[in-house]
Amino acid sequence: QVQLNELGGGSVQAGDSVRLTCEASGPVVNSMAWFRRAPGKQREFVAGVTWLGDSPYYADSVKGRFTVSREHDATTMYLQMDNLKPADTAVYYCAAANRFLGEVRPESSFATWGPGTQVTVSS
Repeated sequence: QVQLNELGGGSVQAGDSVRLTCEASGPVVNSMAWFRRAPGKQREFVAGVTWLGDSPYYADSVKGRFTVSREHDATTMYLQMDNLKPADTAVYYCAAANRFLGEVRPESSFATWGPGTQVTVSS
């Protein structure tokens, strides 16, 4: 019964950087990922980290700008967001997969979610 919580959201200007943190109440022995939901749009996958190999993977829309990482103790995951654009404005969610140890992207494969944190990027 691990609980997740996102920290680090806020309002920034285009081109700025933001580092989001996902804190878990205990080790997450599964792959984890970041999702986001922009106004009027469905929640979408952003970036994830596998349990096996601790390998990052990304959505094409953020490739080269965002970096996802995870602490070795599996209790903390980060999302470093560089060169932010107004299109990145969204509520960002931390999620833990259900019985997935490798790359996984479908929202339905994630059983545990944080409440989300707002990131607003102004032009």
